[in-house]
Amino acid sequence: MAFARLTSIVWIALAASQLVKGAATAYKCSNGKVTANAACCALFPVVDLLQKDLFDGGECGEEAHSALRLSFHDAIGFSIHGLGGGADGSILAFNKTENAFHANGGIDDITDRQFPVFLESKLTAGDFVHLAAAVGTANCPGAPRLEFKFGRPAPKAPAPDLTVPEPTDSVTKILARFADAGFSPQEAVALLSSHTIAAADVVDPTIPGTPFDSTVGTFDTQVFLEVLLKGHLFPGNGSQAGEVLSPLAGEMRLQSDFAISQDSRTACFWQAMVNDQNRMVTEFKAAMAKLQVLGQNTAKLVDCSDIVPVPKSFTTNIKFPATFSKKDVQIACPKLAFPSLATVAGPAPTIPPV
Repeated sequence: MAFARLTSIVWIALAASQLVKGAATAYKCSNGKVTANAACCALFPVVDLLQKDLFDGGECGEEAHSALRLSFHDAIGFSIHGLGGGADGSILAFNKTENAFHANGGIDDITDRQFPVFLESKLTAGDFVHLAAAVGTANCPGAPRLEFKFGRPAPKAPAPDLTVPEPTDSVTKILARFADAGFSPQEAVALLSSHTIAAADVVDPTIPGTPFDSTVGTFDTQVFLEVLLKGHLFPGNGSQAGEVLSPLAGEMRLQSDFAISQDSRTACFWQAMVNDQNRMVTEFKAAMAKLQVLGQNTAKLVDCSDIVPVPKSFTTNIKFPATFSKKDVQIACPKLAFPSLATVAGPAPTIPPV
C-alpha cells in the first residue's frame, strides 16, 4: 500500500512538471517570432501593419488615443441583461449606423481612418478594433501591456444607442450604465485612466485635439491630479456642455471627470490613483481585460497577449504643473493622505493640442 501511494505521488509530480513545461512551451513562427500559441503567428504581420499604417511607426499620438477610445465605445455597447454584442467590432463593421449615435461625435474620423487598414488586416472587426487598441496603447510610455484574446466572430448587428456614458451625465447615471455592463465604481474609475492619453475633439469643436492633462504622450497619473486642481478658465470658446473650468490653458476638464473625482462613491478611488503608477496600470489592465471580451465566448478565444508590444516603462513621480501646489487641490477624500509632490519650475504652462 505504501509503495502504491509513493508511485501515485511520483506520477502526480511528473504530470505536474509536464503541465508546467507545457505552459512554458513557446512556438516559433515562420517569421522567427515566438508565441505561446501557433494560432497567434498570423497576428505578427498585423501588428507591423498597424504600427506602419495607423500609428506612424509606433507613436503614442492621436491614432493611438483614438484606437483606445474606439475600443471603449465598441465594447460598452453591452448589458448584462442581454442587450448588445459588446466587444464585437460592430462600431467599425456598422460604422454608418453607430457613428450617428448621440455619444459618438468624432468617432467617424476614427472609423474612416481605421477601415482601410481593417480590410487589409483580414481580421474580424472585433479582433481588429481590440488589437488596435492594445497595440496603440503599448506605444505610450507607462502604459500596461494590455491583454488580447483572438477569435471574435463577425458582429451580427449594431450596438444599441445610448450605451456610451457622456460628459454631461450625472455620476449616478454613469455608474448605473457601468453597472449595467458589469463594472463596479472602482472599475469605472480605473477605465477613466485612458484619459491620461486622451483629448477632446467635439466638446468644443473650435479647439479639436484638446488634451485632458499636461502629459498627454505619457500614460501616467497626471490626469488624476489635474482634474482635482482648482479651475479658472475654459480653453476655447467659453463654457460648453460637458466641460467645467480647467486649471491650465489649453487643457480641457470634462464635467463628468470632475464630478466623479468629487463624488463620495468614487472620490477615494480617484484620489488613490494620484502618483500611484503601479495601482493605475494594474487596475486599468484588469478592467480593460474585462471590457475587451464583453459579450464574447471566452472559451473559444485564444490568448495572444504575447504578440502585443511591451510598452516603455514610466517610473518618475508626477509633479504639480508650474505655479500649482497642494493648496490648489480640491480634496474630496480627506480620509486618504494626499501624496507629497514637487512642482514644475517656471510660469504656468499652456498645453498644446494633439
